[in-house]
Amino acid sequence: MKEIAIWVRAARLRTLPLSVSGILAGTALARDFGFSDPTLFGLLLATTIAYQITSNFANDYGDGIKGTDNDTRIGPRRVLQSGALSAERLKKGIWSSIAVSILLTLCTLWRAFGMESLGYFCLFLLLGGFAIWAAIRYTVGSNAYGYRGLGDLFVFLFFGLVSVMGSLFLYTQQWYPQALFPAVAIGSLSTAVLNLNNLRDSESDRISGKNTLVVQMGYRNGVRYHFALCLLAFISILCFVLLQKEILPMAWALLPFAVVAVHLGRVLRTKDPSRLDPELKKLALSTFFIALLLYFANDYFL
Repeated sequence: MKEIAIWVRAARLRTLPLSVSGILAGTALARDFGFSDPTLFGLLLATTIAYQITSNFANDYGDGIKGTDNDTRIGPRRVLQSGALSAERLKKGIWSSIAVSILLTLCTLWRAFGMESLGYFCLFLLLGGFAIWAAIRYTVGSNAYGYRGLGDLFVFLFFGLVSVMGSLFLYTQQWYPQALFPAVAIGSLSTAVLNLNNLRDSESDRISGKNTLVVQMGYRNGVRYHFALCLLAFISILCFVLLQKEILPMAWALLPFAVVAVHLGRVLRTKDPSRLDPELKKLALSTFFIALLLYFANDYFL
């Protein structure tokens, strides 16, 4: 049981609701357009969770061997940092998670396309491979992009645009321009969660040579950037709601922004970055509930 608890800790379960938010939003859009497939929905959720766990294992390993996770870091202690797992065992865990991710990707694409759309199958297989690469290379390797301030861009792309619009396409095999609004919203809020993490760790990241955007632009500008991301998300969801024929059901998705507004007030007043850690959960869960309200909007709010 202790062994299982260590791997569960390495998987960072609190990050999983955020990772599935894009799938919920994409599936909600597909249902609005008349497409539904419970099996595909389950496979999409499982695949996304596998990608996130792969990323979490790799992040623990990459930051651990680089020395970024040290005693000056704020937040939960990582498994490699604490000695709960050796680097070799964690690396084996990464490879196992990659294998599961690949298998789930193949099953998902087979369910979505079969052999009838081989071109789309190959295109999304390539995209899935890129997603796995991005999950690993965030902190692993000498040119890890998370150490060069590119983490925000990749989170916006994969948690927002790819997750929402990609999952929608898997259901429909069509592109819908209006889907860009929830995709930008989920991507912006997911990026804001990463930015909040970087605000919390700004000093230890600077000392360790992890040049996140916050380290590059400074803490106060990082706070302004955080506000901009949350505002962009609100405007995007508002635009999406106003484009609907039935505005009221989708308008429920605006409710979690009340929590986001309170969160922004707390960020503005916080002088000690260590006190930002509880805000991560609030923002991640707000993002999740926005996606959940989009998913259930027409079922319960008409």
